[in-house]
Amino acid sequence: MAHVADVQRTIEFYKLLEFELHNKLEYGGELKWAYLARGMAQIMFAKSSGPIDSEQQAVLFYLYASKVVPYREQLMAKGIKVSELEYPPYATEGEFRVFDPDGYVLLVGAASQR
Repeated sequence: MAHVADVQRTIEFYKLLEFELHNKLEYGGELKWAYLARGMAQIMFAKSSGPIDSEQQAVLFYLYASKVVPYREQLMAKGIKVSELEYPPYATEGEFRVFDPDGYVLLVGAASQR
């Protein structure tokens, strides 16, 4: 579970990454919590009670894509900022970074690298 400044904004961003909303909790007219999933990946987001400092959270999410390059192009076509492709020794099909609205890093690599 990651704390976020705006749960609805986070839901909308992760939907662009093809996550589906499975559950949410509203309290006092405000969205407080959401559960999203994509394939076997599951994540929950909760409304933070204070400012978000993504560096202090020290969280890195690693996502797998069946084909890294086309997935990166698909995200760029949706207007999502992505990093250049990198090819470290453990990711011969490449990997790239995406930053969510709260600054959390999503590192995307090939599913065949698992």
